[in-house]
Amino acid sequence: MVNCVVRNWQGEEVGETTLELRVAKEENASHVVHRALRRQMANARQGNACTKTRSEVRGGGRKPWRQKGTGRARAGSIRSPLWRGGGVIFGPKPRDFEIKMNKKERRLALRTAFQSRTDDMIVVEEFAEQFPRPKSKELLSAIARWGIEPDTKVLLILPEPQLNVYLSGRNIELVNVILATSLNVYDVLAADKIIVTSTAIAKIQEIYGE
Repeated sequence: MVNCVVRNWQGEEVGETTLELRVAKEENASHVVHRALRRQMANARQGNACTKTRSEVRGGGRKPWRQKGTGRARAGSIRSPLWRGGGVIFGPKPRDFEIKMNKKERRLALRTAFQSRTDDMIVVEEFAEQFPRPKSKELLSAIARWGIEPDTKVLLILPEPQLNVYLSGRNIELVNVILATSLNVYDVLAADKIIVTSTAIAKIQEIYGE
């Protein structure tokens, strides 16, 4: 169990909350998280790169010159991989990069990754009412009040869709806004700091705390 300080909109400490998730054993934690990260990145690949072999390139059906007597190297096709405009040797073909991983193991990796970032986590009170309309400048000011330096990659986790907060954050280059239900290993590990609302913490424990 980890105790987290809760801050208000002004950046003042107003209470505490706890984060308690079942995580992997210390000796296996890095391996499980690494497998989940590899799976997520591999499964995001389209795998549709494609090149043509010499049999698929158009043309080259006729022998360009006779076999002997010309003084030139023998050639059977102008679409040889050695020729400009020829086929590609061992080039990429459409393929599936999917890596399989059990659901229980995926969730264990996510819980382990999230709880490992508690030192870089800032828990704040709900602040959706502060945004009657989208305002990126207001969100940037709040992030600074919460003690986050500029040029820091921030992951902002919301408990539910909050349109004005999302629209305020999507225009900021280093801020990534996601929902507690869309938590994933890559975003959790890629951020320098994680801002999560107290309601989102409760929702994460409800969904993932098995």
